[in-house]
Amino acid sequence: MQNDVRKLREDRSLSQGDLAKHLGVSRQTINAIETGRYLPSLPLAMAIGRFFSRPVEEVFRDEQAL
Repeated sequence: MQNDVRKLREDRSLSQGDLAKHLGVSRQTINAIETGRYLPSLPLAMAIGRFFSRPVEEVFRDEQAL
């Protein structure tokens, strides 16, 4: 699973801690999502999409599904 969380976060000049605080998760969770070590739950993925005003499918992509 690929994602654009790091790019979207950096485009807004946010730290991992800033994004984590807004989403109610730990900075380590954001780091794990960005590096692909953790797939967020559906509610968290939707919250990330809403935060960046993007559809979930635009933030997270399953490259093997193509």
